Amino acid sequence: MKNLKYLVIGTWFGILLTKSEAVSWFRIQEMFRFQAFHMYGIIGMAVVVGMISLLVIKKFKIKSLNGEKINPAQKPLQFKSNLIGGFVFGLGWALTGACPGPIYALIGNGLMVFVVVLTAALIGSIVYDLIKKHLPH
Repeated sequence: MKNLKYLVIGTWFGILLTKSEAVSWFRIQEMFRFQAFHMYGIIGMAVVVGMISLLVIKKFKIKSLNGEKINPAQKPLQFKSNLIGGFVFGLGWALTGACPGPIYALIGNGLMVFVVVLTAALIGSIVYDLIKKHLPH
């Protein structure tokens, strides 16, 4: 019962991704081929909403659902790490047609082939954990 709020928020997020067509393989391919603005609009709006949300959280000192203080830390820009990580993330996104969030929504929509993508993503996370001490951070 304690985690019900996360299930509700996750379900709502999955519905939102599906209805906005953000989980559509065709929309993602259009984006990577620079054929449509649809996904760039969704991503751009997410960035704007995130920026406004952070400003509101900082200004009004809003707490998390658990009552903990939210303190977004300022990180120094790590160009090399961000470039490599962004390239790997984008490559996976372009090859599979899904970034991590929509994988669950796609499985929930009955596209069971994405169980393979989820498995690969989890294996990739485990491999990263094993080799992260050798990577530039």
